[in-house]
Amino acid sequence: MPPAAILDIDGTLVDTNYQHALCWYEAFRQHGVHLPVWRVHRHMGMGGDQLVSALTDAAFDQAHGEAVRAAETALYLAAMPTVAPLEGAHDLINELRRRGHRIVLASSAKARELDHYLDLLDARPHIDGWTSAADVRRTKPHPDLVCAALDRLGGRDGGAVMVGDTPWDVEAARRAGVVTIAVRTGGFSGAELQEAGAACVFDSIIDLADAIDDTPLGTTA
Repeated sequence: MPPAAILDIDGTLVDTNYQHALCWYEAFRQHGVHLPVWRVHRHMGMGGDQLVSALTDAAFDQAHGEAVRAAETALYLAAMPTVAPLEGAHDLINELRRRGHRIVLASSAKARELDHYLDLLDARPHIDGWTSAADVRRTKPHPDLVCAALDRLGGRDGGAVMVGDTPWDVEAARRAGVVTIAVRTGGFSGAELQEAGAACVFDSIIDLADAIDDTPLGTTA
């Protein structure tokens, strides 16, 4: 049995990281905090429950975190029509299915966002399940999301491999005991992703699909 594939969505299958970065930037600005967008981008892939304090401090998060998170959600929902699948995302899902991999899409997005992504990817008929914000108590880099994806797979029988685009994906998977293949589509360098612990790094989903046999997805557990 080939290992199961746990596929991150934001930044890996759909091109959302920069929309999120700009929305977080504006949400902070609305609450009197002016951060350069590059600093915000460095935290993409980290869940909102972690991101506010990481970019400010615990006191600001306690006083304003919920309001900032709510503002980012509203801003991002308005920006969602600009989101598109990354080239090769649907083809990767189909190729993994053809090869006999079980597939779970791993996201801590809210239901409305997740439904939009599943529609964009035409994913539902081709995967074994997905996760959402309702399935996790703590977001990445905590391992809750990856553990929830493993639960969707019925456990670790046959092994699993994560595909993600940020160091936070790699760290969350590592904490759950899952190896990660990384792609650079989230805007992080290959060196950063390797330093975080990625088993291998590709520039794109297309490059990954072309080289599956040379990755942990090409080996049996």
